[in-house]
Parts: sequence; C-alpha cells; structure tokens
Amino acid sequence: MRIGLLTEGGYPYATGEARLWCDRLVRGLPQHEFELYALSRSAGQERTRVPLPGHVTRVRTAPLWAPADDGRTYSRRERRRFADCFRELVRGICAGEAPAFAAGLYGLAGLAREQGGLYAALRSESAVRVLESACRAPGAGRTVQAAQVPDLLEFVDELERMLRPLSLDWYEEDGGPGSLGAVDVCHAAAGGVAALPGLLAKRFFAVPLLVTEYGVQLRAHYLEQSPEARPAVRALMAAFHIRLAGEIYARADLLTPGNAHARRWQERCGATRDKLRTVYPGMEADRFATVGESADRGDPDTLVWVGRIEPAKDLIALLHAFAEVRKAAPGARLRIFATAAAPGYLADCRSLAAQLFPDEAADAVTVGENPVTFEEIGGPDAPTPAEAYGAGRVVVLSSVIEGFPVTLAEAMLSGRATVSTDVGAVCEVIGGTGLVVPPRNPRALADACLALLSDPDRAHRLGAAARARALELFTVEQNVAAFREIYLRLLAGGAARQDGETPFARPAEARVPGHWTSPTWAEPVPEATA
Repeated sequence: MRIGLLTEGGYPYATGEARLWCDRLVRGLPQHEFELYALSRSAGQERTRVPLPGHVTRVRTAPLWAPADDGRTYSRRERRRFADCFRELVRGICAGEAPAFAAGLYGLAGLAREQGGLYAALRSESAVRVLESACRAPGAGRTVQAAQVPDLLEFVDELERMLRPLSLDWYEEDGGPGSLGAVDVCHAAAGGVAALPGLLAKRFFAVPLLVTEYGVQLRAHYLEQSPEARPAVRALMAAFHIRLAGEIYARADLLTPGNAHARRWQERCGATRDKLRTVYPGMEADRFATVGESADRGDPDTLVWVGRIEPAKDLIALLHAFAEVRKAAPGARLRIFATAAAPGYLADCRSLAAQLFPDEAADAVTVGENPVTFEEIGGPDAPTPAEAYGAGRVVVLSSVIEGFPVTLAEAMLSGRATVSTDVGAVCEVIGGTGLVVPPRNPRALADACLALLSDPDRAHRLGAAARARALELFTVEQNVAAFREIYLRLLAGGAARQDGETPFARPAEARVPGHWTSPTWAEPVPEATA
C-alpha cells in the first residue's frame, strides 16, 4: 500500500509538531510505502531533516514561508473566473456559508491546477475589492463589517499564504509519480493547512483522506491569536479557520482525534460520530522502563515538574502552591526541568522563586541553596527525561491550557504518582491513577502534593497503576496497530466505491468453480420442525 503522509511544519524536519509520532508511525509500518508531502515554515527548518527509513520512497516539500510568484498573469477570462471563485470563498468566510466557501475553495484550486499559481491574483487590487464587498454585504458580522483598508490588506496577505497549497504541482492530471493521485491513502498529520492537499487529492482523484489531530488546529489558532491584532483581522482569520475545519471534517473519510478533548472540538465543528475514532499517541515506553520498573521511587521529599516553561503552564501558581507545601513540609524541594522556555516568562519565574524562597543554609559556614531549582533536560543531573521524572516521588502538572499532556503520560510510564490540573485531556489520560485539582488554585494544588508526599504507600500504588494504564493505552505498538487497521479499512472502502462491491462481503470460496459457486451459501438454514 502506498501512503501519502501530509505534514505542515513537522516531519521530516528535525523540529516542529507531530515530528516524533510521524517518525514512529512510518518506522512501525515497514510493509507499506510512504511518500512524504511536507509544508515547511522556514528556511532554517528545511535545512534540518531527520534520517528516513528505506520504505519512504519519495519526499516532496513546499515552503509556506516563501511567496510562490511565478510571474504568471491571467487573461481577462481567467481574471473573471478568479473573481467569481474568490467572491464565493470570501462570502463563505464573511457570512458563514459553508457551501459558498467550498465552491470558492475548489474553484480556486481548479484554476490554479489549470493555469498556474494564485499569488498575483490573490494579492491584486481586485481581490481586495471583492473582499471589501463581502465584508459590507448583509449577513457579515459586525466586526467584519467594520474592516478598514489596512485590515483587508493584512487578511488578503495571510489568506494568500494559507492557500499556497492550492498552487502546488502535487495534483498532476495523469496521477503519475510525485502526484497525490498515485497514492492509495492520504494521511494528514494535522488539520488546517496540512490537510488542504488531501482535500484536493480527494476532489481530483477520489483518494481516501484520513486526518489525525492530536492538537486541534482551530483551537491552536484561537490560542495563538495576539491580543494586539486588529479585531477585524482576528474575526476574518477565525472565520476562515472555522470554515476550513468544517470542510475538512465533512470530506474526510475518517478522523482520528488523539483524545476525547480533541474529539469534542471536532464534533462541535460538524464532524459526525461515524467518522470519528480516537487513537492515542504512541510513546516509546522502553525509554522509561528502567525508571518505571526500578525499586527506587525517587527522593521522597521532591516534587518534579517537566515541560516547556511558558505562561500556559502556569508555573507562577505552582510556585505559590509550593510555598504552602513548604509551610507544612519544610524539607520539601521542587525541581523544575525545562525542555524549552520562553525567556521572559522564565525570568519572571526565577525572580518569584527567589522572593518566595530565600537561599537557605544549614549553618553559618555553609553556602545557602534555594529549595526550587531550574534545570534543563540534558544537564548533568538529568541527561534524559526518564531521569528527570525519576528524581522525585511526585510529578506535578500545573497548566491552565493543555491538549494531550505528553509529559503526564511520560510520568505515568515512569511509574510516578501525579498531581495535575483539570484541563484538556488530563482526566482522560490519568483515568483515576493520579490526583486532579482545579486550575489556577494554588491551595488545592498544595493540598494534593502534601497528600502524596505524606503517604508514600499511596504514592507508590498510584504510580504503579499509572504505569500499567500507560502501557496499555499510550505505547507506539498500540498506535501503529490502530493505523495499520485503519489503512486497510480505507483502502477497502476506496475499492468498494470504485468497483461497486464491498470487499470481503462474500466469502472467498464462493468464487471457486464448483459447488461453492452455488448461491446456497448465503441462504439461511431452515429451522427444524418439531
């Protein structure tokens, strides 16, 4: 089977989202051929690729960061066709009309496929005028109707960038090598722009489309919006992403959210339940086996936090909670291990830790130490994530925003008891094997930490149960097995649509010459009479 794997800002590059799970998926299915169709986000990202296995037969890349201006100018007839399609697209965006949005999107895709790129047309004065008319038309939202010329120009610029996949040469008419028409299944590693080539492959070649979302792109867009952005631009961008998500969910053959939290988002955007199947991300359990199976349960007085230091992780609340912990347990320590950090927020956290916990010394000649330490994964005391989790008895997650909490699953694989805030998919991942408290509540967070620090037996039981649950649900093996079955199902469904008969609907022996060909195999057995 030939799988077209669609990514945006991730695999096969060494940085970006979905890189790890895509690599594990590809390496876990060596019996299939994979073709990678990757959209990159920067020139630097394109220079850092990961080694690929031999069954990756083709890699095609396209930059989202560079304008695709081929110098092509449309004739009058083509400009009129572009204006009609673009008018439908922006009407769907401004007035929330899904059919108009879809008609405009596929119309522009067809024009780009026949005539060349859309760069010049999307940045033309006529495109701005069409957008302005749509914003002023009845049915548009109040914020959109207030859009000024700078708003229109900024949105058209962003729209051109997001629609660049429409102008790629991945949709050749003959479906030859390098075309998405030659693959058996398109698998988009994310929604949003990453799934656009899959939508077009389904439109032009009827290739089955599978979309996996471990973090919903629409939700990510809302979280990434800058408060300084112009209101009209924010409203237009949100409307575009809503309409694009709705179209992806409507056209995809199957959606595989990574957790129930993502699944609820997809359902609210129009995904039907018959298309949804939850597939948890696969973690490399072997990396945490030594710590998870060790009799050493870590320092009994140490709390551990692991992750990217940024406002969404709410380390400020954690530090205030730890101040309460120290009042009841003066010997407690908090070790914060950073996988990455937002410099400004890290500085704020260090400053708060210094104010709340002055350096302590055992006597008059000893150098004082702070009970809170900020360390990096890869440092001398914790060269690996597993050793970071193993440094303490309890692992804490204090986030106010989460999708699928990867660090929590890793802590579970490490056999550690956990205290977490009730956000995102936390409760679904924990499943009763850890303590969960409300977010932004330092007092509740402190009480839960103290409950486990003061009861080693309970912490040990929860850690053992957490590891058992993680080994059952969150391993690479279960993830790969799920997608192996899904690929076969989609291929069978595609064959059924083309041949008119569902594969395997009749037993194989019914096709063998002889008495097997009799239709009696399908007849019900008569009931015995008294």
